[in-house]
This record gives sequence, C-alpha cells and structure tokens, in this order.
Amino acid sequence: MKLTKKIINKLAEQLDNCQLNVEDTVKITDQYPEMSWDEAYAVQENILQRKLSRGARLVGYKVGLTSHAKMHQMGVDSPIFGFLVDEYSVNEASIVDTNNLIHPKVEPELCFITRDELSGPGCNVANVLAACDLVLPGIEIIDSRYKDFKFDLKSVIADNTSAARFVVGGKAVDANSIDLATTGIVLEKNGEQVSYGAGAAILGNPTVAVALLVNHLSKRGHVLPAGSLIFTGGITEAVAVSAGDNINLRVQNLGSVSIRF
Repeated sequence: MKLTKKIINKLAEQLDNCQLNVEDTVKITDQYPEMSWDEAYAVQENILQRKLSRGARLVGYKVGLTSHAKMHQMGVDSPIFGFLVDEYSVNEASIVDTNNLIHPKVEPELCFITRDELSGPGCNVANVLAACDLVLPGIEIIDSRYKDFKFDLKSVIADNTSAARFVVGGKAVDANSIDLATTGIVLEKNGEQVSYGAGAAILGNPTVAVALLVNHLSKRGHVLPAGSLIFTGGITEAVAVSAGDNINLRVQNLGSVSIRF
C-alpha cells in the first residue's frame, strides 16, 4: 500500500512532536511496515517544512551509515541523509541541557563548508574538493525519537537520521590542504579516551560522503547550496552521554572542539 499524503503528514507530525515534547515513540514501521525509502524521505522533508514554517533556517545536511561494513550488514548500498537547521547548533564549550533530549549520544565527525553550489547527478570527489572551502572538526549529538533507541533504517530516515544538536570548532583549513583519509581523531569523555579513528572510516574518504549527498539531493530535485555545512558521518561508534559529562574531540591538524552536558 502506498502511503497517502495524509499519512505522511501524520507521521511527520508525530515525530516532530516527539522532538518538541521530548517524548519517545515506537518505530513508525511498526505502524506502516510497507513504507518505502522514498516515503521515509517524504516524512523527513515534511518535518523540515514544519521547522521552516516555525522560523528555523536550513544550514546544511548530514550523512549517516557511512561504513561499508554497516551498509552491507543492513543490506543497502548507500548511506542515509538528513538535514541540519540552525536550531540544532550549539556554541563550542557550552552546556547542552539533557532535559531537552531523550537518550543523547555523540559522534566525532569531519565537516565541510561549501564555497560554491554543488549539483548532481554525477557529482564526484573532484567536484566536491573544487566546491568546498573549508574542513573542520564537529561533534554531532544524535537523539533518536524511538523508544530504547530501537529502529530500522526507514524509521530513522523519517526521523531525520536522529539529528538533534551539533557543534563545530577547532581550526578550519582548506579542504585541499590535508589528507582527509589519514586525518586521525581522538574522542574523549570526562578526560578519558573513549574512541579513536581516521577519516578513512567514512567511505574511504569523507569527500565521498559529500558527493553521495549531492547526488541524493539531485534525485529529490534539490542542490547543495553554497555556504552549506555538511557533517560527513561518525568516524567511530556513537558514545552515550548524560548530565555532567564533558566531551572533547581532538583532530590531527585541526585542533579540538568540546561540549558539556
């Protein structure tokens, strides 16, 4: 059964209200197991339009499921994608109130800022490097609206890939000036190292994630505007956080960025 616009609108309202009211819900494919990938993204886009109508501003996009092993495990051949709005942004070293989140986790990421518009289809790594101005460290705070953090891919796409908050900082450098695949990161929680990795964990190179994002947007009739911020995907597994935790991300040649809870 194809989902009607009324059902898509209802699901978007349900998930949007979960975020606004800090409430969880069962995954939406429990209600509609026949949901298609396109319908999941239609729910996500409906949520974006709701936020824009309340005064939010689209500032960029995020890429998830950027590990080849995870994609194979989940039976898909592409990452998943979500949007970033200005209300998700928090200042470096500021305190994020966990009372406004359900079950937050943090992911260490490498982020791009575009200088020029990018469009697909056929966007490739060379196009990305030609159009991207800067790369810098970022911490994404994900917060699934699904009970006990249990979901399938279509449900998480509809839920805007668990997007909740983000912070960028450290040193922004020319994206063409460093080897992003070998750029190492260390994530610290309360002064102790909890995970480490390198940019190659993101599809071999984070620029690949940006190219795939552009081609995804093209399929949905959109471009990636100049000045967009792109979170390219978690380099390591997400780390759960709670009130009182201090998180610091150190990135080779790019400095560090921190956030408190």
